[in-house]
Amino acid sequence: MAIPYASSSIMYVSQSPKPFSTSVKKSPFLGLPVAASSNPSILPRPVITANRTFQIRCQDKVVVSLEQRWMFEESEFEGPDIWNNTWYPKAADHVNTDKTWYVVDATDKILGRLASTIAIHIRGKNLATYTPSVDMGAFVIVVNAEKVAVSGKKRTQKLYRRHSGRPGGMKVETFDQLQQRIPERIVEHAVRGMLPKGRLGRALFNHLKVYKGPDHPHEAQQPIELPIRDKRIQKQT
Repeated sequence: MAIPYASSSIMYVSQSPKPFSTSVKKSPFLGLPVAASSNPSILPRPVITANRTFQIRCQDKVVVSLEQRWMFEESEFEGPDIWNNTWYPKAADHVNTDKTWYVVDATDKILGRLASTIAIHIRGKNLATYTPSVDMGAFVIVVNAEKVAVSGKKRTQKLYRRHSGRPGGMKVETFDQLQQRIPERIVEHAVRGMLPKGRLGRALFNHLKVYKGPDHPHEAQQPIELPIRDKRIQKQT
């Protein structure tokens, strides 16, 4: 005898004379009944029995069991499954005027370790709301850029290159030479290399403010001390 299909459910009847044994399981997330077979070669499927009808509901018509209703608000029992929506920051979640400002003194701090710490806070990797494609980070002010330190023989062996764009226009100078000429560029070059390449990286680079000497013009932003967890960042004398 043919069984008519219901609009809100899909029902089947087992064709074997002895229906396979089923055990009713409940999903730990939605609390929906699921038919599971004891025979692994037979896929679970909805079955009509004398006592119970198994139903398949659409995603926006989820029926929450009594055991699982503590997870939902009262107005969300018949609504969509809000627990499977991925959060993504909106424009109001990363307004520049609401971001934190940090200040760090570069005196006797190792260049690479200092740059990596600055890049982490500029990108916002220290936040629970970190999103790789969104500017969620803070502003960082670096003072005393001319006193940054390097290890080993990098003062004479580390080279900085720039090109004018004309044939033979390559300019090469050592760390010592660039530190005497433009010390801010050393910190900027190190941090820029640790930021994304593209429009996001160019926007994030504007959050870095590097100054020679102990003074900076950002007192109105009320910057706080940059938290540094790496104890090896300070040069050992």
